[in-house]
This record gives sequence, structure tokens and C-alpha cells, in this order.
Amino acid sequence: MNDIYKITDQTANPGPLGLFGFAMTTILLNIHNTGFFPVNSMIMGMGIFFGGGAQFIAGVMEWKKGNDFGSIAFMSYGAFWLTLVFIWLAPMFGVEKPDGNAMGCYLGMWGLFTLVNFLQTLKGNTTGKLLFGSLTLLFFLLAAGNFTGSEQIIHVAGWTGIICGFIAFYEASAIMINKKYEKNILPL
Repeated sequence: MNDIYKITDQTANPGPLGLFGFAMTTILLNIHNTGFFPVNSMIMGMGIFFGGGAQFIAGVMEWKKGNDFGSIAFMSYGAFWLTLVFIWLAPMFGVEKPDGNAMGCYLGMWGLFTLVNFLQTLKGNTTGKLLFGSLTLLFFLLAAGNFTGSEQIIHVAGWTGIICGFIAFYEASAIMINKKYEKNILPL
């Protein structure tokens, strides 16, 4: 085939956008889970617009690039943030607030989904393994904390989530910095 008919993909890598959306929102929510401040409009705003919206957009961009894993992960975790904020806000409109068992089931399902994603990272870089491994642990700890009502488990989950968020922040930073400098400055 003649080269003049080939289309070259010149779109940006959406990975850092999705990773930063995940990272920053996860860190802030888990600072709450460690007990430093209550859920507030800052966390909800981040959850809707950066954790939810930006990740979902990054997922659509990954889909356009043909990246199944990135597409499903970013769109799903973007939807996670949107559903979580809805769960927090829905009682203001007369929808019953979920109890610990319901939240445990919700978070446990996200843990199971994340475990499937973690298994896929075993063929990838170390940072991806650490990110999805810590995220799997985070969801299962949050589920256990909600099922048992244990604030101690929730606090441990919070510290796990902060670490997980910083791993994602590092990965997003590494992708951008390594590309800009055209060499491996921050290893993945």
C-alpha cells in the first residue's frame, strides 16, 4: 500500500491525565479515611470532575488508541468516582443511605474488579503492579472496614490509599518527564 494513505496517530498519550485524576483524588479521599478531615465539597468536587470526569475522558481517549486495558480501567475508575459521589449525595434527595454491609459489598466488588486488573499488570512494568496491587488491597480493606464497622481498618486502608495514590502520581509524572526529556529519567 502506498504510504500517502497511511494515517499516523498524533494524539497525546491520555495515560498521565487518567493517572493524575486517579492519583490526586485517591490521595485526598484517603487523607479523609485516615481521619484528618471529613468528606467535604473538596473531595466531592475532585471526585466528580477530576477523578470521575478526567479519568473517563482519558478512558475514551485510550479506547480511540486501541488500548483495551487503559480504556476499561480509566472509564471504570472514573465511573467509580462518579458513583461514590452519587452515593454520598443521594440521601439529600430521599434515597436511602447504604449501611455498612451495602458499602462493603460495593467496595468488595470494586476489589474483585481491581484484582482482575492487577492480574493483567503481571505482564507489565513494576509501577503498574504496585499500583494495582495496592489498589486491590485498598478496596478489600475498605470493604472489610465497612462490613465490620472498624475505624482501625478504615485508617489502615487510608494509609494504603495514600501510598497507592502516590504510586499513580509517580507513574503519571514518569511518563510525562521521560517523554519530554526523551530518556528514562524516572524508571517505571
